[in-house]
Amino acid sequence: MNRDLIFEIGTEEIPAHYMPNTLEQMKNIAAALLKDNRVDFEEIRTYGTPRRLVLYVKGIAEQQADLEELVKGPSKKAAYDENNNPTKALLGFLKGQKAEHSDVFTKELSGVEYVYYKKFEKGGSVNAVMKQILPAVMTSMTFPKSMKWGSKSFRFARPIRWVLPLLGEELIAFDKDGILCSRVTRGHRVLSQGAIQIDQVSEYFDKLKEGFVIVDQDERRELIRRQCEKLAHEKGGEVLMDEALLEEVVHLVEYPTALMGSFEADYLKLPKEVVITPMKEHQRYFPVVDKSGNLMNCFITVRNGNDQYLDTVREGNEKVLRARLADAAFFYNEDKKMSLDSCVEKLKNVVFQETLGTIYDKTMRISRLCEYLAEAVELQAEDKKQLLRAAYLCKADLVTNMVKEFDELQGIMGREYGLIQGEQESVADAILEHYLPRFAGDYTPETTNGAILSIADKMDTICGCFAIGIQPTGSQDPYALRRQAIGILSVVLDSKLHVGLKHLADIALKVFVEKGIVKGDVKIVKKDVVEFFKQRFKNVMIDRGFEYDVVDAVINAEFDNLFEAYLKIEELAAWKYKEEFLSILGSFNRVSNLAAKAGETEMNEELFTQGAEMELLNAYNGIKSVFEEHVQNNEYHQALCLLMTLKKPIDDFFDNIMVMVEDADIKNNRLALLKCISGMMNRIADLGSIVVK
Repeated sequence: MNRDLIFEIGTEEIPAHYMPNTLEQMKNIAAALLKDNRVDFEEIRTYGTPRRLVLYVKGIAEQQADLEELVKGPSKKAAYDENNNPTKALLGFLKGQKAEHSDVFTKELSGVEYVYYKKFEKGGSVNAVMKQILPAVMTSMTFPKSMKWGSKSFRFARPIRWVLPLLGEELIAFDKDGILCSRVTRGHRVLSQGAIQIDQVSEYFDKLKEGFVIVDQDERRELIRRQCEKLAHEKGGEVLMDEALLEEVVHLVEYPTALMGSFEADYLKLPKEVVITPMKEHQRYFPVVDKSGNLMNCFITVRNGNDQYLDTVREGNEKVLRARLADAAFFYNEDKKMSLDSCVEKLKNVVFQETLGTIYDKTMRISRLCEYLAEAVELQAEDKKQLLRAAYLCKADLVTNMVKEFDELQGIMGREYGLIQGEQESVADAILEHYLPRFAGDYTPETTNGAILSIADKMDTICGCFAIGIQPTGSQDPYALRRQAIGILSVVLDSKLHVGLKHLADIALKVFVEKGIVKGDVKIVKKDVVEFFKQRFKNVMIDRGFEYDVVDAVINAEFDNLFEAYLKIEELAAWKYKEEFLSILGSFNRVSNLAAKAGETEMNEELFTQGAEMELLNAYNGIKSVFEEHVQNNEYHQALCLLMTLKKPIDDFFDNIMVMVEDADIKNNRLALLKCISGMMNRIADLGSIVVK
């Protein structure tokens, strides 16, 4: 009869942001270990609270599955000498498999005879196997930060205080660095009355709930959501349910109880973000808005406990928030007394990076990049003027009191103070938007100026770091350059901006060359930057659902204008499974293979005398100018349709013409024609990269 397993690791409070990844990791590790050890099961779930990680495996088989495996050894020729005696190769194989010579036999594989051994191992008791698997689960998990605690030989996020491993009614006792296994768990740190004994798996969740612990994080999440919505509706409003904040709160509490507090209505005169940021980022409170979306002078917080003494808890939270808001109001009023222009001067005293200089230096570099990008996207004169004004002011709010205290408000306060001092709304919006996107899935700028400023800021950081040799390596990315590159790609694609990556990298790197701080050859640095973007671009395209070979076909042919590359991928993906397109791939591949042997593309048309080669030349000449016009206008569907017209002339050419003839002039002339056609194809994609299934 199958049994269920509970494996609870009790700890000191684990940071909330560790939990989602840790629980997924625990599940995957356990599934792999069970599979490797031939232990059948029905389902795996993982649960977590601040003080425990829980593995729940449903329907574990009583017995390990038998192992029956055919193991291939050396070839028969290598296994026996001329007298048919076992060689060292065979003897070593027998020793490794703990087998006798009589246990092996020979069998043919791909025309070669090999020695085989049929390995059989009787499945053991699952209880014994679990004593090996569970410690391995515990010691295999990794965390953003971990250390060895006490005399333990393995690293963990926090000290382990207890371990409860139950299989049905049986305790799976194992010894790992002196950690004792028992039937005892702990309830809520304050509300639970002593230790809780678990006699069998089926009573685990209910007994912990009696001890004021809701083990299932999904249950806690929905409970918090319902409680918050109920409180907000009773007040005539709606809760601003930030999902990231909700996820964090879920992993901060074991027994959630939501409560509503309030603050003085005068604070609503402050900008909305100034009130919300201390609530969410510092106190983990949920703001409440009215039916019109206006902020109300109340908040919802979640305590880790029951509904006793809620008035006391409410008063304490209100007191803390009141102090935060008083600080915010003071900082805001003080900041309004100074101009953003005066703040720009103060940036000369703020270091961005030791070698790359101050934030002021960065601001000047951003302005320089914006000048180039404004020309590249053909901004109107007035728009360019506003862009450069925004570039000059974009980092000014970093030295304001408000942003020093609440760094989450950078950009937001720049926009607010810009409007207060009379800047045009487009300038203020660009100041805010240049930080976008801040994380995966975040919004991208809505305005062109905001998009350009965002690209310039991020490109300066990437090129600056590459220039001085601090590009990402492995898991190390201290300046978040991968995120910055993905941010640029998101902005370019969403804003539909035609930006040449290589020229942009040239402009960004030029200032570092002028300062003499580039480590190594700037051409190699530029190449590294482009390759860095190419890999990020490929990942972004695959994440958006495009097949890897379609992405490779485009970026292997030409990778510079990011938005054009996206349009090509989009069009090629639509063509990939069309029968007429698949039929031409072989023809184009033959062209590309021979074109690689060509030297020049200059042709002497008088040397074309055969009918098939003249027909191909005429077909090529007939479409090349229109084809190029379509490519220049990003009309890739029409361009591919024109390429399709070359299939018959290409096939006739290869059926009737010998390319690699002895006459060098004729051979090179024919190769030059094929190279011109290959070059035309590569204006869209390297079709040889397409995988035909």
